[in-house]
Amino acid sequence: MRVFFLALLMVSALAGQALAGLNVVATLPWVGSLAREIGKDKISVSILVKPSQDPHIVEAKPGMILAARKADLLMYNGLDLEIGYLPLIMESAKNPKILPGKPGNFDCSRFVKVLEKQTAVDRSMGDVHPLGNPHYHYSPSNILRVAEGMTAALSELDRADADFYRSNFQEFALKLKERQKEWHANQLQGKKFIAYHRLFEYLAFEFGFQITDYVEPKPGIPPSAGHIVTLMENIRRTKPDGLLTTEIYGMKESETLAAKTGIRVIVLPNDVGASGTTDWFDFMDKVLSSLK
Repeated sequence: MRVFFLALLMVSALAGQALAGLNVVATLPWVGSLAREIGKDKISVSILVKPSQDPHIVEAKPGMILAARKADLLMYNGLDLEIGYLPLIMESAKNPKILPGKPGNFDCSRFVKVLEKQTAVDRSMGDVHPLGNPHYHYSPSNILRVAEGMTAALSELDRADADFYRSNFQEFALKLKERQKEWHANQLQGKKFIAYHRLFEYLAFEFGFQITDYVEPKPGIPPSAGHIVTLMENIRRTKPDGLLTTEIYGMKESETLAAKTGIRVIVLPNDVGASGTTDWFDFMDKVLSSLK
């Protein structure tokens, strides 16, 4: 009887491991959302950064290191957006599977057509990303390429379920194609906005509107009183369609400009989970409906 129960416990443990599938750690909510679209119940996903956090300013926490230590696959935005904490997490986790160059290290930006890549950068330019603008999660065409890359990565690590991941990707691609018809029906071409931070360049590029000015004189540099005065004059003269910002960037300055110029402040979600959004499609629905 004792042998029987021991055998039963071993079978249960093995079954539990099989059900758990791949352990995926994603740095940002949108990355985790995409992973869930492709992996569904074959993977478990842990997300390190909350949508309420500024992704530029994140500290490595013990819980993040522990999550990375247990990961089969580490997925991240790339383009140095996580440079302040991810290298420390990878080093401290002591998990060779997720180190750069290994199948368990997935840099989403490898599949992106990057905007604003810099040939030379110095501190006078502000918080500029030399490898390019990292906020490509507002770009459906880039997200489709990232999802396809995720499919290949999951299929390589879990070959038994490769057809499952590929089928999920096909569903994702079809859903994205249908949603794009709805999103492009918003007819944003020719509209002009100003923005607080350089978050929306991919969005503008893909949907045909312009960002004509910024509340930040340089990325990551708070506006001076003189810059605000100049910006107010420009707003009154050019009458842009709105001021784009998010809950984590420059709400106070944006509301001040609105009170003094009458410009419409449009608060867009900065990531999945912000503004009540539940997944990447919901996130983009909210973004595009807000710009009407």
